[in-house]
Amino acid sequence: MDLIQTLLATLVTLGILVTIHEWGHFWVARRCGVKVLRFSVGFGKPIWMRVGRDGTEYAVASIPLGGYVRMLDEREGDVPDELRQQAFNNKPVMQRIAIVAAGPLVNLIFALLAYWFLFVWGVTVVKPTIGVVEPASLAEQAGLQPELVLTEIDGREVRSWEEVNLALAARIGDEGVLELRAGQPDSGWLKNYSVPLQGWRVDLESESPLRAFGLQPWQPLIEPVIGQITPDGAAQASGLRVGDKVVAVDGAPIADWMDLVGVIQASAGSALNFTILRDSSELVFAITPRSRELSEGSVVGFIGAGVQPYTWPQEHLVDLQQGPVEALVSGFNKTVQMVSLTLDSIRKMIVGVISLNNLSGPITIAKVAGASAASGLESFISFLAYLSISLGVLNLLPIPMLDGGHLVYYFVELVRGKPVSERVQAFGLRVGMALLFSLMALAMINDIARL
Repeated sequence: MDLIQTLLATLVTLGILVTIHEWGHFWVARRCGVKVLRFSVGFGKPIWMRVGRDGTEYAVASIPLGGYVRMLDEREGDVPDELRQQAFNNKPVMQRIAIVAAGPLVNLIFALLAYWFLFVWGVTVVKPTIGVVEPASLAEQAGLQPELVLTEIDGREVRSWEEVNLALAARIGDEGVLELRAGQPDSGWLKNYSVPLQGWRVDLESESPLRAFGLQPWQPLIEPVIGQITPDGAAQASGLRVGDKVVAVDGAPIADWMDLVGVIQASAGSALNFTILRDSSELVFAITPRSRELSEGSVVGFIGAGVQPYTWPQEHLVDLQQGPVEALVSGFNKTVQMVSLTLDSIRKMIVGVISLNNLSGPITIAKVAGASAASGLESFISFLAYLSISLGVLNLLPIPMLDGGHLVYYFVELVRGKPVSERVQAFGLRVGMALLFSLMALAMINDIARL
């Protein structure tokens, strides 16, 4: 069932993003008088096709990893004299620039509208209340304390842990001082905090910027009651049931679910005696946590059990809902922030501040798409917006084969007054193909390694 959900979420995700990207090229091409021969979602042999009244073939192809808009072009075949004015290559350079840029720009507009929808719809987020400050961390150096609520980072308002993570991610590898503001907003008491970064590095494969900074979010006391059990796991094999409450492990009292998680993770391969409260009776079960290797190489224990659902105290939640105009401004600002973060991350990968191991391919996209779909509409739309921004930004990079590479040629033509020679374009195409295929191969290797 999980596999089917993941596949469906992936197909929907890629289908939406590819369609709107290619629709951008298609719509502007039609407005510029270019004849579109085929609009295809996917590559390879079509599994569905129809010819519209405009003569364009609309197709869904068998490989759902992209799409294309094929236009009439003298460089790709003979064009009848009566259709020469409808060929892409015969259009003024500014029209060609508009057609090529339209795909990535529509991706960015889609993200803006997705964020606008979320702000109008309203989302509930957890206040960034500090739970733990790790010793010898940057957070401790700054003077932050548990129970404080973060309100600003580098002058930008933060209202959730997601916004805190994004603000910290933007400063990875930077020099200078990180400025924070925290306190008790309800009482009006706020204080400024600061800490020098000195080229702060984060291994994004193994930890979030938040954890690397030395902060753990505040969490309510969660009763250690079993809410779900994984088939064929150690918990099921031992006889644990949904509804059992763990009161002690090896005689040590357990009052909170996270305490139980800590004990299990630290005991991979070691037998533990669980004292369980079931129907007012105490029972003892011997359970040996199985081992799981994390991406950074460390090993933790797990028993295949999950906590029962719990609710957050209302005072630790914030409802973010805005009117249409205010939401449009917030959506624009969020899109600009994510575009800036994406570009900055690419720059940091190039200079070595962020590891290339963080590149992701279709397997990771599929996993995240499935997880976000399972988490609800808000998470799925937010993921769509982020992926649409990534697609738009990457396509605008000045790499031959990508839209950005074509734009470079057309801007050069605009300045010179004549097209870039076919020899130069052919050489750029080979370089672009080599670079893109290398990056795709690395992304796939990273995906497989994460499995």
